[in-house]
Amino acid sequence: MNVSNYFDYNATTPVDPRVLERMLPFFTERFFNPSSFYRQAGEVLADMEGARAELAKLIGATPDEILFCGSGTESDNLAILGSARHKGSGHIITSAIEHPAVLNTCKQLQKEGFGLTILPIDSHGFVSPEDLKKALRPDTILVSIMWANNEIGSIQPIAELAKITREHGALFHTDAVQAVGKLPVDVEAIGIDLLSFSAHKIYGPKGLGLLYKRRGLRLKALVFGGGHEKGLRSGTENVAAIVGAGEAARLLSAEMADDAMRLRQWRDHLQEQILAVIPQVLINGDQEPRLANTLNISIRHIEGESMLAMLEQFGLALSSGSACSSKSLDPSHVLLALGRAHEDAHGSLRISMGRFTNETDIKQLLTHLPPVAARLRQISPFWRNQQPQG
Repeated sequence: MNVSNYFDYNATTPVDPRVLERMLPFFTERFFNPSSFYRQAGEVLADMEGARAELAKLIGATPDEILFCGSGTESDNLAILGSARHKGSGHIITSAIEHPAVLNTCKQLQKEGFGLTILPIDSHGFVSPEDLKKALRPDTILVSIMWANNEIGSIQPIAELAKITREHGALFHTDAVQAVGKLPVDVEAIGIDLLSFSAHKIYGPKGLGLLYKRRGLRLKALVFGGGHEKGLRSGTENVAAIVGAGEAARLLSAEMADDAMRLRQWRDHLQEQILAVIPQVLINGDQEPRLANTLNISIRHIEGESMLAMLEQFGLALSSGSACSSKSLDPSHVLLALGRAHEDAHGSLRISMGRFTNETDIKQLLTHLPPVAARLRQISPFWRNQQPQG
């Protein structure tokens, strides 16, 4: 599969050819609506439920605890709005480095009268369990903390945070869009109530989000119609995407550990080489625990968007932050929460790799990044001003 020089896997992944092959019949020969009553529709329904079982297995859930929706963003919204509005009132806790799908949803509830606490992170990118304990109130109904950060790759102490929350009697939700498919996930063992993930981050298609809802937990629906997905997400199911996601989950169950080992070696090699060749580079986030595929750096005294534009001329695709915020000129809220200065946050690059990254891609990045950084520093007044004179 030709996915050359692509270093933005945290934004989206290519559909694995094996996943695409599994999906194709559901656009033509097996196009039937699974809610219909004839035999062919029943067969499609069986395929869809088989995929649900594979996705449940990937995260340690049971099939009846998996809900299909339109995106990871919708899954976050259904989890947070659905649980809070079912309660009717109360206090919510989240963190400063959440994806906008969580942060903006929590802020919407604040406008509706719910209390909101946004926890800080430390300089390494982690939420403190002690901070969570201090923030909990008698009326706290929900805590939502992402499992792994999409920009810096920091992996939160989810088991501890979930335990504190459950002992308090509140619900615990995690945006696991970046964790599922990269880390072992077992919702039952950890004690998670709600978990969101997305097909297009696990080598499946776009347009399908997934929500784990612990059995017995009640939500208020956001979408109304024919009562699909137990009345919580009406709308004819995207069967091709669901079947593709199920195949993606099946492949990950067999290949995830090997992928992580290989990607960790390349990530560490990139970090070592970049630090050796380019002066004044900051590593954003702690070394461990961190996603095996993710390296976020700030190259001081130059602007990240200029680096992206110059690297793109060599066919290299990277990001300076979350893809959902890439059109914004504001620095990353994640890097600012880490305590980075605005100018250093503006000089960041997110390098994220995946299943189809190869050694040639790594060599290409290491060939072109150092001269691009050097060239931009030559024309940077900030760099010139801090160089020794004479």
